[in-house]
Amino acid sequence: MQKLLAYPLTVLYLIVFGLTLLVFHPIQWVCFNVFGYEAHRKSVALLNLCLMRSTHILGTTYSFENKNDLPTDRPLLIVPNHQSLHDISPIIWYMRKWHPKFVSKSELGRGIPSVSYNLRHGGSVLINRKDSRQSLIEISKLGRYIEEHHRSAVIFPEGTRSLTGHPKPFKLTGLKVLMRNAPSALVVPVSIDNSWKMLRYGKFPNGIGNHISFKVHPPIEITADLDAVIAATEKAVVSGVTSFKKTSQTNEATDA
Repeated sequence: MQKLLAYPLTVLYLIVFGLTLLVFHPIQWVCFNVFGYEAHRKSVALLNLCLMRSTHILGTTYSFENKNDLPTDRPLLIVPNHQSLHDISPIIWYMRKWHPKFVSKSELGRGIPSVSYNLRHGGSVLINRKDSRQSLIEISKLGRYIEEHHRSAVIFPEGTRSLTGHPKPFKLTGLKVLMRNAPSALVVPVSIDNSWKMLRYGKFPNGIGNHISFKVHPPIEITADLDAVIAATEKAVVSGVTSFKKTSQTNEATDA
């Protein structure tokens, strides 16, 4: 029954989602080209708030827990797990104070209203995952950028989304490159939970009635032992991801 209801709600959601991207594309252009960086940043934050609100059509709710007094006078490396595209808008909105920039795949840099424009002009970097040299050059560039401007970089070190919510092992190279190029940064682990359920039926329809939670863990200082820093970061991130465990337990109980 829930899946049947998801079909019309998803259609309505996709219409609102698409209209939001179309409306904000010219707004971004004007903000960036006429008023500059700060106006563009605010327009992107507002865009992502609206994208979050559009998921209310699907019955989606959010909670964002950050009990840490994160500084604005030094760069941050925001390191979350990755479960769906719905991970991104809440990070941009709730962490807008720290000017989050993304390491994103190059395919997203073209053809998507609002999203592609922001990735090309907002300070993020686009990497070709088939070209390791190009990827490392772009990630290095982002590290130097946040080091100079005291902004934040968001990287999903799992590399790809987890379709079941189960965290994937971190890939070390990109994180190490960022840390070496932004040595004064704080590493901020973030746990994202339940976002994967938005795609529980595949690309269509979306899952409905989900609560997506974000937990920001205490920041970690970068030391000479980068492997230890990454291990501590991964441990913190995984500690806050529990929905896949509950689902597995439910399935086991059902099988029994």
